[in-house]
Parts: sequence; C-alpha cells; structure tokens
Amino acid sequence: MGGPAEPAYPRSPLRLGIIGAGMIATIEPGFLPGLACMRDRAEVVAITSRTRAKAEAVARDWQIPAVFGSVAEMLSGVDLDAVLNLTPIDAHYETSMQVLEAGKHLVAEKPIASTLAEADDICALAERQGVHVLVAPADMLRQEWGRARRLIADGAVGQVAFARLQSSHAGPAAMAWPADPTWFYAKGAGPLLDMGVYGIDRITGLLGPALRVAAMSGLTAPARRARGGPFDGLEIPVTEDDSTLLLLDFGGARFAMIDATFNVVASRTPQLELFGTAGTLIVGRPGAAEGSLPLELFRLDAAPGLSGWITPQPMDAVPRPDRAVTLARAVLVDHLADCLEHGVRAVTGADRARHTLEIMLAAQTAAREGRTVPLTTTFEPL
Repeated sequence: MGGPAEPAYPRSPLRLGIIGAGMIATIEPGFLPGLACMRDRAEVVAITSRTRAKAEAVARDWQIPAVFGSVAEMLSGVDLDAVLNLTPIDAHYETSMQVLEAGKHLVAEKPIASTLAEADDICALAERQGVHVLVAPADMLRQEWGRARRLIADGAVGQVAFARLQSSHAGPAAMAWPADPTWFYAKGAGPLLDMGVYGIDRITGLLGPALRVAAMSGLTAPARRARGGPFDGLEIPVTEDDSTLLLLDFGGARFAMIDATFNVVASRTPQLELFGTAGTLIVGRPGAAEGSLPLELFRLDAAPGLSGWITPQPMDAVPRPDRAVTLARAVLVDHLADCLEHGVRAVTGADRARHTLEIMLAAQTAAREGRTVPLTTTFEPL
C-alpha cells in the first residue's frame, strides 16, 4: 500500500515541508539534526505549526526559508515533494489526509492514525494518489534488526517458539523531560501508543502479521510527579492506563510477549530475546561492544569449540556506519529517497503501520473485556 507501481525518480534533493515544530522536529534524535547530515538527498524548505511563533523560531535556528500559518497554506504556497507529519497523535489523521490530498509523499510519526477507519482512509488515498506513506518507528531500518530478520528467515534458531520484547521506560515524567509531559498520561496517549508500538513494530517486522492478541492493562498510580527539567515537581494526573502487557499469537505455536508501560525505571534486559528449537537470538543487548552489532546468537548445533554466544557477522559484509543510527528519525526520509530512486519496497510502509495500530487497539479491547481478540490486517512479510 502507499506506493506507485513503477519507480518514480524525483529531483534530488527532495524538497520537504514539516508540520510541527516540537521536540520530534528539533531535539536529537529528532528529524532536523539528522536531515542536516543528508542535505544531498533532502532539504527542508518550509515549516508550519499550530503556534506560528514556534515555527518561526525553528525556522531561524535551522535556516528553513519559509514559514506558513497553516498546513493548507504551506501545501499551496511552496513546491514540495514530501511532508513530515510531526503533529500530536490526535492530529495525525487530519494532517496526513491533507498532505495526501495534495499529492505529496508522507513521512508520519507513530501511530498512523487513531482508528482503523482512519488508517484505511490514509492507505486508500495514498494508493489512489500513487504516493508513498512511511510511518515511524524506523527500527527495522537499523542493521541489527535487518540482520536478525535474515537470521530467522535462514533458520538460525530453528523453528521460532516464542519471544520477549522490552520496549518501555519509566515515562517522560521521570526523565527530566524538556516539555510539559502531562499529555503522555492523558486519555488517548499512554505507554501503549508511545512505547509499546516499538516492540510491536519489531516483532511484526521479524515474524510478519500476528493473528490474535491478549492483554492485561491497568493504572499503576493515579498521579505522577515530574522529576527534573523545567517542569520539575509538576503533579500529573494519570487518566490513561500506564501499564499494559501483550501476548501475540503468530500461528504455528509462535508467541510474543511485549511490555508497554511507564514503570521500567531501569533494565538490563535486551530489546528482544527470541527462542527457537535450535537456538536463541538476542537483539539490543545493553553493553554491546562498540563498533559491533548489538546482536548475539546461541546455537545448539554449534561446532565443537564454537559453542556459546556469538555475534554473527556475514563474510560478504563490509563494516560501515549504520545510517539509521547516524540519521536517527531522519532515516525515514533517507528510506523514502531510496523507495523513489530505486523502487525498493517501503520497510516502514502504511500496511505494517495499520497492522501495528490494529494490534494496539485490539490489546485495549482484550484487556477491557478479558478475552483474546482476533486480528484481520495482513501484509506481505518483509
């Protein structure tokens, strides 16, 4: 979904517009620091935000030539190839539809929308317009996750049995957040949409679409207190569940457990532990040696003297910096350029983003009703 049938070769660099002048745009690992490292592929020529003064300040800091008072004004007032939608969750759908109606390629923050009907509208409009939709997160563009996907496909762990994914932290209130963290704890936000999306995106990128989901969810504390930063001491009411655990069924007795909570104060757990009949795969292990992939493999049938944990390195690979690390969120723009120039399939496309949204919404239903919820979205595995 969301891509032309034939490769489209755009001008280079791509001309970008940005909607939203907040932290995701400006503060590393946000988009603008990464975009500054790839001026040969993309240039930001316009920005708009709900607060014009904020957009003007960002434009001054980052030498963006044009500032507009609204999305409509930007889309009609400057020649653009693609737009970055960095608005809050509740504005994703409306702004994404405006961008697509204008025939522009879209790079959007997570999640793709708030409802499946909205996600369907976005996918259908992108298809009609023949434009790409790329949606965060971008983890599957990182070298370690691409390598993990290939190892699993090649049978390095045998038949996959189950996986554990850790994708949570202690919440913005505990992290000296530079902006008011209140909205993260309000209805319509919460750690499921903010953090659980990473674990869901990673495991579906590795195993393909899930078939059903069960979940438990609740509110750990009715209030949080901001610790550090400009809002230190702020009392924050918690009105959205702040702790959710998911169990996904991928068929064939393949299961995955994912946490989505603002209660992980500290952890030594890797981002993924995946267990199979012939071995175990770990991704995102804390303390990995500098310069090596944070990935380890243990195989039952290792040759004598070679048993134990190894960091598998393909013999034909030339060590190189990981652009997904260097560019951070801006790697989505880099990937868009690859999709347009070379006709490659979008790893972070709208089809997977829709499936991720369905899982999160189904998890809320599963927890509320105490049942397992079947999933209907499918996509071609990566």
